[in-house]
Amino acid sequence: MDDKPAHLSTFDPATLANLACPACYGELRLEVACISCTACGRAYPIVDGIPVMIVADAERPGDVR
Repeated sequence: MDDKPAHLSTFDPATLANLACPACYGELRLEVACISCTACGRAYPIVDGIPVMIVADAERPGDVR
């Protein structure tokens, strides 16, 4: 049985080398349920193994939802 959460099961972490933050072009790192930017701190959710890289939908540090 696979230990990974379902939302990450189809995301290939090697893909991060080809992605950049769409807001500031910073480097991205893989978190538990999102991809976060090391420069501006925005967090982009991963939905069904696909990172949703829409700036308007990203969470920023200090956002309260």
